[in-house]
Amino acid sequence: MRRSARVTDVVQRAIDVVVAGGALAAGSPLIAGVAVAVGAGLGRPVLFRQQRPGLNGRPFTLIKFRTMRDVDERGGLVTDAQRLTGLGRALRAWSLDELPTLWNVLRGDMSLVGPRPLLMQYLDVYTPEQARRHLVRPGITGLSQVSGRNGQTWEERLAMDVWYVDHRSLALNARILLRTLLTLLRRDGISAPGESTMPLFTGSPRARPEAGGDA
Repeated sequence: MRRSARVTDVVQRAIDVVVAGGALAAGSPLIAGVAVAVGAGLGRPVLFRQQRPGLNGRPFTLIKFRTMRDVDERGGLVTDAQRLTGLGRALRAWSLDELPTLWNVLRGDMSLVGPRPLLMQYLDVYTPEQARRHLVRPGITGLSQVSGRNGQTWEERLAMDVWYVDHRSLALNARILLRTLLTLLRRDGISAPGESTMPLFTGSPRARPEAGGDA
């Protein structure tokens, strides 16, 4: 790791603690209001918890506000798109579902800026190059989120994550945070076409076994 990257990581961690701690304190009325809305609209639990890969792929428990109803096969609520409510769409559009994730930042599981924490199952299908996205803490926002959010292909998104790892700096992080605010105001790229967010990542085509080849 280059020295400038090490300095960036140390200073960014200090910034994360100050900003996340301050935001949790100052935003407590908003957080409480969203919790009440989720409880009234979706019931309990109001928080969504899921294991995600963090720094070096180590798992941690991601915390967000719940945006989906429970699976109900009889009621036709099976896919994410079917389970996502109007309230959930609004929370995602303004990233209000991410407010509890500030606790993950304060704990050191995440950073304000970095590659988004994806699903644990993706660790087995990344190429070695794509897996390098885990050389830094995952972030609440990142380069790919301000470059189209979920409107990109997986290959584009993962390539941006790796580029960020190699070029991260405090100045770049500041630009990403500023662009995040602009992206939220425009509400661009909230979901991929025909999806509630993004389709599952099953591996890049070049990384999959060829049809008819050895398994």
